[in-house]
Amino acid sequence: MSDVDVRIEANGLRRNFDARVAIDGLTLRVAAGEIYGLVGPDAAGKTTTLRILAGLLDPSGGSARLVGCDPFGKNTSFREALGYMPQEYSLYGDLTVAENLAFYGEMFCLERDALRKRRDRLLEITRLAEFKDRRAKALSGGMYKKLALACALLHEPKALLLDEPTNGVDPVSRREFWDLLHDFLSEGMAILFATSNMDEAARCHRVGLLFEGKLLQEGEPTALLSAFQDPVYRVRGERAKITAALEKQADVLAFTPAGAELRIVVRRGREQPVLAALAGFGAQTSPASASFEELFLTRVREHTEVKPAEKSPS
Repeated sequence: MSDVDVRIEANGLRRNFDARVAIDGLTLRVAAGEIYGLVGPDAAGKTTTLRILAGLLDPSGGSARLVGCDPFGKNTSFREALGYMPQEYSLYGDLTVAENLAFYGEMFCLERDALRKRRDRLLEITRLAEFKDRRAKALSGGMYKKLALACALLHEPKALLLDEPTNGVDPVSRREFWDLLHDFLSEGMAILFATSNMDEAARCHRVGLLFEGKLLQEGEPTALLSAFQDPVYRVRGERAKITAALEKQADVLAFTPAGAELRIVVRRGREQPVLAALAGFGAQTSPASASFEELFLTRVREHTEVKPAEKSPS
């Protein structure tokens, strides 16, 4: 990405909390006009990564850069170019929508006219204008998240860090939230979007699969799925017996319930023994296309299988 405007950057980033490794050599770059999805389960290291990039938490090793600045250096100008929406509730519940925006406008030292224009625009595109006199604590989950995003965007940042911003949000509000992001993306913003929701990976330009602080794989979502070579099957039958059988199959890399079926990922080249074992339980199987969740679970399985070898003495 040497020929593009990189706004968010981590190079070999590490962070330890006593003996626990939270971030393990993480390297990523996010360019202007791009949404990068940092995808992983709870405790994967997403929040720690964003807090380091925002300059709120010192790294144990490696480096970070925000709009060309070291978040821990003497040059603090990056703060004016950074928008950050933390996972936890950060608004003032007793203040109204308009009062929260006014408060953040003062924090960003915006002039009155600039604040008014940006506030009115954000209220319009978030569809919060008619609720501007409602207290934040009285907003629905989706409306609250849109207000938090509006506050983070009030000073028109060049880089935006979002920590699981759609958690607890209904599907309609989630779609509206993503529509908002793409509106601002067209203005050249760089967005790092941390999420545990695998379905949101497909909405990003690029994704990084994060587990136990380590980046397992990175790339465009469609390209990652196209390159996935382990076969996937739909399985129908008596679920309890089938599940017990699958747990004993070392070549079944992942399995998840899907309605009345199970979906399984089988190690490439080992399909026949697995299918034969399932047939012995009266299960019916049929090929399926891989989902992003199955890709992620498979990469996690591969990661955990390698770890014992890494710890063996030389």
